[in-house]
Amino acid sequence: MRKISSRHAEEKKQKRNQIIVGIILIFVMLGSVFGIIVGSFEKEDNSKINYNGFEFAKQNNRWILNIGNFNFIFQYNPYQVEEINSENLKYLDNYYNKPLYISSESNEAISEIYINLKQIAQRIQFACINEKECEGDLPVKTCEDNFIIIKKGNSSEIVQDENCVFIKGAEENLTEISDEFLFQITGIRQ
Repeated sequence: MRKISSRHAEEKKQKRNQIIVGIILIFVMLGSVFGIIVGSFEKEDNSKINYNGFEFAKQNNRWILNIGNFNFIFQYNPYQVEEINSENLKYLDNYYNKPLYISSESNEAISEIYINLKQIAQRIQFACINEKECEGDLPVKTCEDNFIIIKKGNSSEIVQDENCVFIKGAEENLTEISDEFLFQITGIRQ
């Protein structure tokens, strides 16, 4: 059975419950404000490195490099990437204001290429180098076109064949190898 209480007792109980809920809300709000204040004191990593006269600045876990009017964004800096001996790579101006076709087995690696070369190339489009392996509605291109192909492989290599660049390596290293390719075509790594 329910205990009979007066209207005054009910109002008093309701007021007490409102005060308790109010105090709890005040503590939650103060805790949130305190968390925001403490979080704002965390130091952002704004380190800088110099490599071959190029200054890289770290922002939001990425390495930013300004060359002329272009901003390049890398996952890794040149000190973090293994140098790969690549001969006959064409420099960045070979991609300037021309269509660029790409094919990749790694989303991270292709995004590294796309982010950096979209400001240089006329346009970037996915394509296939071999009609037999082409999935979807992609155009089939040859090495007469500027074409970057990123594939999984046993050893790390960057090979230029006419206008095709083949970037190969272990799946977990494809982003690093793509950065190495970018370091070489921009003249950062000589």
